[in-house]
Amino acid sequence: MPSTRHAEHSAARSRARGGRDPRMTTHLGPGEARLITDSPLGRLVVIASERGVRACGFVSPVLADDAPDGGAGDGPDPSRAAARAVAVRAAAELAEYFAGERRVFDVPLDLRGTPFQVAAWRALREIPFGVTVSYGEQARRLGLPNATRAVGAANGANCVGIIVPCHRVLDSRGGLHGYGGGLWRKQKLLELEGAAFRTVDAAATSNLFSA
Repeated sequence: MPSTRHAEHSAARSRARGGRDPRMTTHLGPGEARLITDSPLGRLVVIASERGVRACGFVSPVLADDAPDGGAGDGPDPSRAAARAVAVRAAAELAEYFAGERRVFDVPLDLRGTPFQVAAWRALREIPFGVTVSYGEQARRLGLPNATRAVGAANGANCVGIIVPCHRVLDSRGGLHGYGGGLWRKQKLLELEGAAFRTVDAAATSNLFSA
């Protein structure tokens, strides 16, 4: 299990880069495809392999430069056909989610991280639509009640936003805390799902991982 100090440093690095995994800004790997799609909260980029979605996040200027045409892939390489199909399916499911027509994502995923990170992300997938938990509760569900900060750092490294719903995790007081796409988007996603939360005053944010 990552140490608390390591987790805190990881979380700080994640916040410094806006909560986005650096893999979201790299060129596509062999057989990968990318698709940029619109949403009510801004443009989303989906990056997929033939195994599943490996990244989904709100478009930054860097990502927009990476794919100026908004296409599903870079060039006509036929090896990307399966990955393009995954990306198109993900975009369709995201559209259904924002339209209130989907509560569970079925598109396959290609999660890439440490064993601890992948376990934390899979735990996120178990949180139902419209339900929120604390970082402490997520840690307990992993069987690691003392790993709350490490769980927070793992959530910050999640690069498959919305589909892997880190927006459903709140601080120990039930307030918004940390989201790579911006807290205003986290709030809108929770409102879309009808989830309960409250805004915590920034001056009173100590020990928010304690429960």
